[in-house]
Amino acid sequence: MRLLFVIVVQVLLLCVPIWGEEEVPPQLRDIKITEHLNERIDLKVSFTDETGRVVELGEYFNQGRAVVMNLVYYGCPALCGLVLNGVTKALKQVPGVPGKDYEVVTISIDHRETPRLAAAKKAAVIETLGKAGAEVGWHFLVGSEQNIRRVADQVGFGFKWVEQSQQFAHGAVTILLTADGRISRYLYGIEYEPRDFRLALTEAGEGKYGSAVDKLLLFCFHYDATVGSYVFFAKNIMRAGGILTVVILGIGLGRFWLKERQVV
Repeated sequence: MRLLFVIVVQVLLLCVPIWGEEEVPPQLRDIKITEHLNERIDLKVSFTDETGRVVELGEYFNQGRAVVMNLVYYGCPALCGLVLNGVTKALKQVPGVPGKDYEVVTISIDHRETPRLAAAKKAAVIETLGKAGAEVGWHFLVGSEQNIRRVADQVGFGFKWVEQSQQFAHGAVTILLTADGRISRYLYGIEYEPRDFRLALTEAGEGKYGSAVDKLLLFCFHYDATVGSYVFFAKNIMRAGGILTVVILGIGLGRFWLKERQVV
């Protein structure tokens, strides 16, 4: 019965981002996800990493790389594992390696969890990811209740302990941040399209991640929150088409003008 309750609550939480304020069940309203796009998080907040070392979030920023962040807890029996699996699956299909091309920061929302538990979760995730050297750039953190709440509030991640199920209730989201700690994009759910993840990394990387093709795609696509994905941005495509037309006409008229001068 308890497992059924947990599953029902977690399924409902997946729907929280798309509900209007008045439609969210009262017991879930304080655990919704509130987007704080372009706001900067506090990089001086301290945590303990999977090795037992006390670190500040700033260690993973200001290195010119985008940062992928998710808030989960390592003892979670359901949703957290699905979120981490989704991120791992997406990262396996996009170019680059954590620690070289981007950073990944996973923070436990359960202040009772230990570095030992974080280390065990990291080992399992890194093995699944299968990218050499990824352990350098994917960080699993635990911390005090105060510091966890501080970061969660800054990124708009609501969560709540549910006595009936003896589990945390929370949403499913992965957050992309810029190298200086500004929130760039929220990707919802437990499955992420590789294209969406790649474009989100390119966007958060501000030109320091992604190929020329990725940057061109980012010009042609924009994130549509109503569908939770990157979609064609007709305005930019039309603008690019207009510029290309002008360039072609300019070249054609230039050649015509040169021929006219040669005849004269």
